Amino acid sequence: MSAERHDLPGSGGISVLSFTLPDGHRFASHRHPTHQLAWASRGLLTMRVSPRVYVLPRSRGLWIPADTPHDVLIGGATTMMGIYFDPAACPIEWTEPTVVEVSGILAELLQHLGGELTVAQRRRVEGVVFDLLRPLPVAVLDVPTPTDPRAAAIAAALRADPADGRSLAAWGRHVGASSRTLARVISRETGMGFERWRTHVRIAAALGRLADGASVTRVAHDVGYASTSAFVAAFRRTTGTTPGAYFRS
Repeated sequence: MSAERHDLPGSGGISVLSFTLPDGHRFASHRHPTHQLAWASRGLLTMRVSPRVYVLPRSRGLWIPADTPHDVLIGGATTMMGIYFDPAACPIEWTEPTVVEVSGILAELLQHLGGELTVAQRRRVEGVVFDLLRPLPVAVLDVPTPTDPRAAAIAAALRADPADGRSLAAWGRHVGASSRTLARVISRETGMGFERWRTHVRIAAALGRLADGASVTRVAHDVGYASTSAFVAAFRRTTGTTPGAYFRS
């Protein structure tokens, strides 16, 4: 792992930390006294802000309010940008984790802030960045992780093999619980029914494969769909858009 930090005393309150990270790298749970925008200019980020997990391709970033615990899992070779905002100088007042679109001019400006700028130049760029940061208007994939040991065992198995198509009753026999009990536990801990939750797990797994360049047809099969059209329909229901549009920048 390598990292470079770029900031200037007396600027408008934004500093940039750029990481070059290998596949599977993890930052354990931590927090910052500053707000953070986490964004991968290359690769895929999985951000856990308990109890939610956000899967973010390079066209998405996650705003994390100051002092909010979070951890990070890297999918594929990734360049991660940590953009930090001094709360005292920041006009943004989001109090919850918020997904934003990071593409086009905003992506260019965030990388530009990582260069050598004068105080005046940095202030001008920061002003435009604040103007461009907007919550993403479409649904965003999150994958709640249950803590109940029985449901957590299912979650681990599905992450290892998202194509596993066992019914809830079959999973119940595997973990020693009735399907009714499992349904109640999963609903309580994830806010979703079993089938919808499993779909979110599958789409999360699909995002990593798609980010690595695998074809939609291949990924659909890998994560348990009988046809590409069924996968694309599930992807659209879950994220609000198609696989191609999700990764477009």
